Amino acid sequence: MKKFLCVTAVLLASLVGPSLAAEKPSDASALKGVTTGRVVWDVSMSNPTTLALFLSVVRETYDDLARQNVKPEMVLAIHGAPVRYVRKDREDLPLDVAAAVDRINDVLDDLAARPGVRIEVCSIANRLFGVDNAAIKPNFHVVGNTWVSLIGYQAQGYAIVPIN
Repeated sequence: MKKFLCVTAVLLASLVGPSLAAEKPSDASALKGVTTGRVVWDVSMSNPTTLALFLSVVRETYDDLARQNVKPEMVLAIHGAPVRYVRKDREDLPLDVAAAVDRINDVLDDLAARPGVRIEVCSIANRLFGVDNAAIKPNFHVVGNTWVSLIGYQAQGYAIVPIN
């Protein structure tokens, strides 16, 4: 009986889920006259499980902007402890964080492949956390200092949203 209820719930969710997503509320008031959504996500959260969740919301934000005919222009400025999670080789990370780090990279790889998204990784944080710049995944951009990035992008009209 439990198995039947679980299967029924999954089927119901798959049928109802897409219709609920289609009925997502509008952000028309906030987006009135906005054609481009320029944002820098200031990523320094060290907890990989929570970071994976927040990055999923960043991806949803990209989708929400696009759904409402606003062109997303996003930079993810990664500094601090999270630089350890965006290396090509992550075998030295503890096993208890491996699944969360995989989710982080799945979301970041998906975002990096989208138009208007740039992922920057701080070379200062790499040095402080013992990460070789050459070890950063090739679809990400190592920059001199992500705080300089934040200053520059804000001067260009990007909103700064902290994820820490």
